[in-house]
Amino acid sequence: MANQPTMTCAQLLLTLLSKRYGVDTVFGIPGVHTVALYRGLEDGGVRHVTPRHEQGAGFMADGYARATGKPGVCLIITGPGMTNIATAMGQALADSIPMLVISSVNRRDTLGRGQGRLHELASQQQLMAGVSRFSHTLLDPAALPEVLARAFAVFQGQRPGPVHIEIPIDLFDSPVEMTELQPPARLYRPAPDPEGLALAAEWLREAKRPLVLLGGGCVDAPEAARTLVERLDAPTVTTINAKGLLGRNHPLDLGANAALPAVRELARKADVILAVGTELGETDYDVVFDDGFELRGRLIRIDLDAQQLVRNQQVALGLVGDAGRSLALLAEYFTEPLSRDGAARTAATLLALGLEADPAFAPFVPLYAALREALPEAILVGDSTAPVYAGNHLVSQPAPRRYFNASTGYGTLGYGLPAALGAQLGQPMLPVVALVGDGGVMFTLSELATAVEQNLPVVIVLWHNQGYEEIRRFMDAHGVARCGVDIQAPDFQTVAAGFGCLATRIGNPAELARALAIRPSDGPLLIEVDANAWQNGLN
Repeated sequence: MANQPTMTCAQLLLTLLSKRYGVDTVFGIPGVHTVALYRGLEDGGVRHVTPRHEQGAGFMADGYARATGKPGVCLIITGPGMTNIATAMGQALADSIPMLVISSVNRRDTLGRGQGRLHELASQQQLMAGVSRFSHTLLDPAALPEVLARAFAVFQGQRPGPVHIEIPIDLFDSPVEMTELQPPARLYRPAPDPEGLALAAEWLREAKRPLVLLGGGCVDAPEAARTLVERLDAPTVTTINAKGLLGRNHPLDLGANAALPAVRELARKADVILAVGTELGETDYDVVFDDGFELRGRLIRIDLDAQQLVRNQQVALGLVGDAGRSLALLAEYFTEPLSRDGAARTAATLLALGLEADPAFAPFVPLYAALREALPEAILVGDSTAPVYAGNHLVSQPAPRRYFNASTGYGTLGYGLPAALGAQLGQPMLPVVALVGDGGVMFTLSELATAVEQNLPVVIVLWHNQGYEEIRRFMDAHGVARCGVDIQAPDFQTVAAGFGCLATRIGNPAELARALAIRPSDGPLLIEVDANAWQNGLN
């Protein structure tokens, strides 16, 4: 029998990623332990993007995944590369974002021996298991197709999140027999139980004051979501990660305002509540952190993760199923729209909120008006910063996957800039705006070099209020003397120029509109907003 042709384990990895799974972009910083992964990378048609820090690689992969719906893929060095990316993986895990992290690890015969090898950790796999759906150490190159198949099964068939696969450096050049490259398995997520679905429909039909809560798990089913809520005629909370699901300014959309008093009152009075693809977590429903979001009516929950059905609120009926299929199947029970004053109740609730007049949000109304006027289709990507906290309540987007940030879930700083770059790489035909603060942007400011290098036309709106304003307020509110929050910022105009990035400083909405008009098509634009001048000009 003739010998089968062979390729190396590293070559097989790249072949499977590009040819079987359609991966066209990877994020990573080459190192001595991963050079074998780079042999033939460009010849394989895979674009490699080099961030300036592995945390930036993870955030870029996250932004790419959120903007496209496809897994973001990273190639990461052993040891410090993995500890650097762990924060980004934690954010992706909290928000159920598909991310594949391929890393090296020390030779098999040295693992766990504490010999002081380069980049050695006692157990890299154990460390990464806490920020991933699973972490696997490849010990047999022939098992690589199966392990990758497991990773993509997580992305396609269950609640997604990061997956980590580490490959010992002595396996990269190991020969693997080539076999015929099969297409990946077609995986279908489960549909909810028919009996439970019928009962849910019965409760929703009988309801007098229904309420719908839609989370990030629904982002790929905008038509089904819109059809169902319109047939139910039910006010609907769309969480931060679900913005745009119903379209811009839909008459039944309460937005991501579940933590505000008028929506809480509506929720308390609801007799039947349908929650789909949402954790019901505090950063969406209790951002004021007082446990004041109460559901007293019958709660129906639909989620891909069975355990999620019994977390955070008392459930009356729980259904395990894919959000999109569940919304579509449930809508079939309502062939004619019901009439329960849903739009009127939604409008009255939004009027009671008075968002644009709220002193906490009012300074940012003209900011988002200018962005919408200049870039109505833009993807808005945010860090944890004042404009984003306001935008979570003020912004309405035309479609899902157009608004996401790090103020929810894990809540890391430094996310906004690199995640925006990932979003721009994934959606080059859409404008992308990064919303960052002078404190948070310093965590990943070096990624400005990546934006310039990749010629990415991202607009970076930098809200400069000279410190960690949110923490200052918390310290003041709790009687703690300010410490560590009044920080020194660099001259961002000079820094941007050093990177080769076009930059301008503004202090009012008219200047913002003029700055947006000069947005280049072949590189980033940094718009530094003097927060004090901006707010004083509006008073």
